[in-house]
Amino acid sequence: MPRAGLDRASVTALALDAVDAGGPDGFRGLTLAAVAARAGVAVPSLYKHVDGLPGLRREVALRCIAELDGVVADAVGTATDPRDRLRACSHALRGWAHARPGRYQAVQDDWRGHPDADALQAAATSVVTRLAALVADVGVPAARHVDAVRAVRAAVHGFVALELAGGFGMSEDVDVSFAYLVDGLVDGLAGSAPR
Repeated sequence: MPRAGLDRASVTALALDAVDAGGPDGFRGLTLAAVAARAGVAVPSLYKHVDGLPGLRREVALRCIAELDGVVADAVGTATDPRDRLRACSHALRGWAHARPGRYQAVQDDWRGHPDADALQAAATSVVTRLAALVADVGVPAARHVDAVRAVRAAVHGFVALELAGGFGMSEDVDVSFAYLVDGLVDGLAGSAPR
């Protein structure tokens, strides 16, 4: 019989705690044993609530994607100028990655070939749709929306990945460098608008 008070949602919440505790490698290092220890149960007890580690990882990823979607939605609602909204979104993505590096990793994980890849991709569609709306608002032609969304994701993710891995060892302010990257990206995308 399942432990009282333990269900899929609570097991997922415990897994998210484990992911958070694991830092930038928290998602990759997620184990059923770590979650069971947090729950105070034996590992087999978790199978009553989630479909093993793959099922647990799916639940965690879905929660992380939803959280990221909320972060993006909140960020874009803070500015009226489309370029400022895209800047705010980029800074919010970086801020969330710093605050929740394990959760950020869960969103970035490669799900190709995973049985739940379609469900995870469908969940992520909202974030991509928001980014597409942002690049459209700055004037990127419709035929280049996919390219622009990829450029934003690649620029922000590349910077964040290097940063989280300790790749910026010089004394200059990393926040200034990120703002420079984002400003250049936004200006470049806005410059691609038809004249």
